[in-house]
Amino acid sequence: MEITTLGIDLAKNVFRVHGVDGKGRTVLERQLRRRQLLPFFAQLRPCLVGMEACGGAHYWAREIAKCGHQVKLMSPRLVRPYVKSNKNDARDAEAFCEAVQRPSMRFVALKSQAQQDMLALHRVRSLLVRERTALMNQMRGLLAEYGIAIARGTAPLRRAVAVLLAERDSRLSESLREMLAEMSERRRSVEDRLKRYDLRRRSLHAPTSERCG
Repeated sequence: MEITTLGIDLAKNVFRVHGVDGKGRTVLERQLRRRQLLPFFAQLRPCLVGMEACGGAHYWAREIAKCGHQVKLMSPRLVRPYVKSNKNDARDAEAFCEAVQRPSMRFVALKSQAQQDMLALHRVRSLLVRERTALMNQMRGLLAEYGIAIARGTAPLRRAVAVLLAERDSRLSESLREMLAEMSERRRSVEDRLKRYDLRRRSLHAPTSERCG
């Protein structure tokens, strides 16, 4: 059995593979568990491998390429026309096998681990920014309920809350004071983490590092 092109439908635990020979005849249709995938490719002769550019695809593409195969990633939108009949894992694998052979197919650039690290950092940092914004909006909204209006922005809120807590403003109950103090501490913690991520981002953006594609 000589496989020249192979399509993989990626999943968390169970993968479907579809392989064809040089004449386009189906010579392999198989289901593989996660632990079986790389040993399967390690024993195959080098071939062209097509898969969808989805979660985990860049990792699997790098690992399969280490076994000597040529791996290409494709947008799900561009592969959709090649899916026959009703969609399922086996037909998806067959569609990837067919699509990767098309001369007009446009492929997704494979990301290195360094590029994925940078993307992960940006995502985590974005989550922290949203968390900080939510905290600030909540604090500003709570104070507005007590007739205390604070200008927009991080600095005005930080200064106003510090003054309110230090001067023990009579408009604040002890319960609200405790909540504001706790939320202020959480905000400071988030901002400290953001600073660490910014330092890490600058180090990853050093001239020797790869830029994200």
